[in-house]
Amino acid sequence: MPAIKSAGSALAATVCAALLLTGCTDAAPAPADGAKSSAAQAAPDPKALPVRQIPGLGPEFRSRIPGGTRQALVVTGRTADTSTSQGVLYERDARGSWRPLAGPWPAHNALRGWTNDHHAGDLRTPIGVFGLGDAGGRSPDPGTRLPYDHDEEFVAPGTGFLGEPLEGSFDYVIAIDYNRVPGTSPLDKERPLGLEKGSGVWIHVDHEGPTQACISFQEDHMRRLLLALDPAKQPVIVMGPAPQLRR
Repeated sequence: MPAIKSAGSALAATVCAALLLTGCTDAAPAPADGAKSSAAQAAPDPKALPVRQIPGLGPEFRSRIPGGTRQALVVTGRTADTSTSQGVLYERDARGSWRPLAGPWPAHNALRGWTNDHHAGDLRTPIGVFGLGDAGGRSPDPGTRLPYDHDEEFVAPGTGFLGEPLEGSFDYVIAIDYNRVPGTSPLDKERPLGLEKGSGVWIHVDHEGPTQACISFQEDHMRRLLLALDPAKQPVIVMGPAPQLRR
């Protein structure tokens, strides 16, 4: 599905070719740039006091969150060039204060980190604030309120560079509204910005390696995210390296 292909080794080309029509193509090994993923992550304190602003976001990125948005998934990388990150889902109450709803969860982003100007094949995840309105996957709908496309076309064959299986990576998918038409299946192929700007940027199930451009979470966290997101709250993802998000 995406027009994102690795220009590296012959092995990279083989893996990417196998995934080209399936969605976010992520098949590279994780560099040692952060802590290992673990299912045992700290849960938000249910007694945590609401805050007026989301921690770690500066004026620039706070201003990009639409006024009607009441859910924001913040995915933060340590630097611009690292491929491990973490995500926290925040929710805004009627008084305008934010409270962590879920996370922090370990995550992967693209092999080479992040970019403000994403292009197909650059192996970087686009930085910004994007809508989260459509979901799908090879597995049945777990009960999300988002429109969900249960389709056998959500496949990720083959293995990554470390030999980890890619099978199951697209069991659950949430489309990130980058270079796509909101309100359509994640499998929709229309690209308003053109194929050269990359495509198929999703949130999907992690396979313990960096992605081509997507964000990935462990399967249980993906299910929890799908159950938590509410289209009535206009959810968005805010993603990028920590130093830039603080601006």
